[in-house]
Order: sequence, then C-alpha cells, then structure tokens
Amino acid sequence: MKRTILFWIFSVCLFAQQSKVYIGYIEGDIDLGLSPYVSRVISEAEENNASAIIFKINTFGGRVDAATQIKDAILASKIKTVAFINNRAISAGALIALSCQKIVMAPGSNIGAATVVDQTGEKVSEKYQSYMRSEMRSTAEKNGRNPEIAEAMVDERIVIPGLTDSTQLVTLTSEEALKYKMSDTTLTKIEEVLEYIGQKDAKLVKVTTNWAEDVVRFLNNPIISSILIMIGFFGLLSEIKTPGWGVPGTAGLIALALFFGSSYILKLATIVEILMFIAGVVLILLEIFLIPGFGIAGISGIVLIFLSIFLSLIGSEQFLTFDAISLAIIQLAFAVVAALVLLFLLAKYLPKSELFNRLVLSEAEKAEEGYVSVSEEQSLLGKIGVTVSILRPVGIAEIDGKRVEVVSDGEFIQPGTKIKVIKVEGMKVVVSDKFTN
Repeated sequence: MKRTILFWIFSVCLFAQQSKVYIGYIEGDIDLGLSPYVSRVISEAEENNASAIIFKINTFGGRVDAATQIKDAILASKIKTVAFINNRAISAGALIALSCQKIVMAPGSNIGAATVVDQTGEKVSEKYQSYMRSEMRSTAEKNGRNPEIAEAMVDERIVIPGLTDSTQLVTLTSEEALKYKMSDTTLTKIEEVLEYIGQKDAKLVKVTTNWAEDVVRFLNNPIISSILIMIGFFGLLSEIKTPGWGVPGTAGLIALALFFGSSYILKLATIVEILMFIAGVVLILLEIFLIPGFGIAGISGIVLIFLSIFLSLIGSEQFLTFDAISLAIIQLAFAVVAALVLLFLLAKYLPKSELFNRLVLSEAEKAEEGYVSVSEEQSLLGKIGVTVSILRPVGIAEIDGKRVEVVSDGEFIQPGTKIKVIKVEGMKVVVSDKFTN
C-alpha cells in the first residue's frame, strides 16, 4: 500500500515537472484576425510556464499590418519561439518566421519574396517598400540573421553574391536558407523539432483558434463587413424616413456595432472612430425625435457616421495605400447603393405588408382611435386637413376629424401644417402642403 502511494506521489510530481511546448498555427492568408490568436497563444504559454512555442508556418502571405502585429507579439515573448516552416513562408510569412528565435525548415520548403504589393499583385510605392525593408532588416538583426539577405527578400536591387543579381528577389529553399544561416536546421516532423530544441519528452499543447476569434475574422471579411454597413445604413435611413423608432433602426445599430466591435478588436478602429460614430447616431436621433425637419443635426450625423466607417475601413495611417482607400470607397459605395435599393424595393412593393407596417408605424390603426377604413380612403381625395405628426414622408394627419396615415409628396412636412389630399393609390394617401384653396 505504501509503495502504491509513493509511486502515485512520484508520478504526480513527475507530471507536474514535465515541460510543455505550445504549438500555434500560422496558415492560409495572414489577416488582422490572426493577430489576436497569436497573442493568445503566447499569453497562454507564458502563463503556464511553457518551455517554448512552435509556430507551424505555411502561408503565401497577406496583410503587412497584420504581420507586423504578429511579429511584435513574437519578439516580445518571454519564452523561446521556433518557426517550423513545413511548406512555405512567403511575403508577410517571411517576416513572421524571422521574428522567431529559431527557424526550422522542412525539406522542400521556402522562405522569402516579401515585396509589398496591392491586390492586383503590382508593387506599391517606395514608401511602403522602404518600411518593409526596415522591418525585415531589423527583425533579422534582432535574431542574429543576415540583414542584407532579409532586405533582398523585399528589394531585387540588393545583390547577394552567389545567390542573386540585381533583377531577382531572394526566395530561399530549405538548403539555401541553411547554407546562408537564415535557418538553423532542416527537419521533417514536429517530434524532430522537439528533440532539436531539447524538449523531446515535453507535453505538446496544440492551440487552435476559438469561436470568438473565428467570428471576428468572419466579420472582418470585406464582403461581410460591407453587408453589415449596408444593413446599418438601411436601418438608419428607414428611421430618418419614418416616424418613431422600430426594428430597422435597431437592426442597423446592431450591425454597425458588430462592424465597429470587430474593427476595434483588430485595431482597425480606434476609440476616436467609435466616438465619432456614437456622436453621429446621437445627432440623427435628435433629428428624428426632437428637431423638426431634417437639417444641420441630421446632415452632421450622417457625415460623422460615414467618416467613422471610412476611417475604420482603411485602418492605420502607417499602411494607408491607394489600394486600401479604393477598397474602402468601394465597400462604402456598395453599402449605400444596396441600402437605397432595398429601401426603394420595400417602399414600392410592400407598402401595406405586415413587415412594412412595422417599419413605418409604431402603433396599430384601431377604429376606436379614429382611423379610417380602406373603403373611405377614396372619399378623402381633395380634402383639406392638418398634420398631427411630422411627415418623413410618412406620418399622421387629421382629415375630416379622423386620423389618417398619409405620405407627403416628396418633402418633409412639419406638425400643424395645412395639407391637401392630392392622390389616393389603393391604401396610400398622398398629401401636399403646396396648394391653393
């Protein structure tokens, strides 16, 4: 019995002392959604006193700002970091690999080709090339690697004797990387990497992305973010055009909150953009509920919302390229046009459906409250009345002592304004304040 207890205690102590090695995965496109994941891997490894972190890298690259965030997180790590390139570390992937203290490459893998390009594959301006050269050079120097070769991965004008001339970017095979000391060894399996770093018996802790990180990356997709902006614009435009506050406005605010929330997590939006957006919404709400008509407050609110969204789309000024600005403009234009088209279609084809009633009215049309029936509406043609609520362009007017839902002929009409019924189309009563008795 004593032996059993002693063996159990010894096993527990041995397990507690067993070192841990964390494994993170840098695969596919490098986007801003990858940065929080890498930071979490490093944080968890440090909290659990891991011996090392191995980043399995297989990527053709991606956003430079995302790669820079990841590089900064890896360089700031308090524990050993190892890049295991099991296929390729191209472009932004090369910068991430160089930020690790050790680089292990699988046979047949490669690293390099880090020129900054736009979405069409064309080189961007020298300003951004210069920045990337500096990032590659300083990162290589930090970990004791050849800074000239790192720079030559960005700029083909840099000649590496015996490797490239002045017309070629540097992209190294696993053998070339080992020869020029840009990698430390060539291995095939993760188990071999563990043995190489002296952690043969370590416990492997594989960390994958969680649901929250996946959701943030999903929301940051250009198509999804454009749809969120479109829903936001549709909701706000619906509330501006109709009295009260309803489902469209609430849905719009939720969509824009998701957009700004994901942008803030990914460091695209700052607190400044979020405050601009909030101020814009407040001004629009004031216009809807407190200020008659549509003037400076409403226009200012729309401008602030547009500007806050635009700034969140283009991200950091450090990486402000013509390509980023163009994409932001395209996303905004798509969102606005789609919102206007959707608003037009609903107004044209669903004027009295249950859904549309929820969009334009916040109260039921009960007979005891004085609303007229469908059969009476034709009799209103040519009648004079007075608006009870503001028409945006839909609202309530009193005609012949009865409350009627009416639509203005195109302009906002203030409460207490004398109006005339100029047209009746089915259940739609159109009025104007511009008439002569």
